[in-house]
Amino acid sequence: MTYKTFETERLLLRPTIEKDSDLIFKLLNTPKWLTYIGDRNIGSLEDAKKYIKAKMIPQLERLGYGNYTVIRKSDDSKLGSCGIYDREGVTGVDIGFAFLPEYEKKGYGFEAASKIMTVAFSEFGIERIQAYTSKNNIASQKLLEKLGLKQTGTTHLPDDEEELFLYRIDKFNA
Repeated sequence: MTYKTFETERLLLRPTIEKDSDLIFKLLNTPKWLTYIGDRNIGSLEDAKKYIKAKMIPQLERLGYGNYTVIRKSDDSKLGSCGIYDREGVTGVDIGFAFLPEYEKKGYGFEAASKIMTVAFSEFGIERIQAYTSKNNIASQKLLEKLGLKQTGTTHLPDDEEELFLYRIDKFNA
């Protein structure tokens, strides 16, 4: 099956596939990922491929959307990832994003997440988007607020003891 790819002025957002294992390996081992999201035990490119096959591709196949690799159109550099996630044990879907350190603070996160939110509402029929972030992850909180999400309280994800901020936006408020 062919899945949709999306474009912005500077970026290409395409579903993450096994050939993106280099990016996933680097991204999931960045200090910010390990601090704010958690260690996924991705110690090799082969581990990254297995993670993509087990955690990313099944949702894409089931729902038609999921994790997108963010690519800069000017030079085909893989900058990070952004997507809409349907987590097991959680009601609703959430938006998430992560970028390699050298591509942070350049507006790529806002550009990618804005596009993902737009297509979530317009093409995937999603009515509400949530987001979760560590109470210490100020950069993520600022980006969520810039995207129009509002903090509505705190929550815990299944099998996670950390209390996270919960953000939401409804389609009619976007």
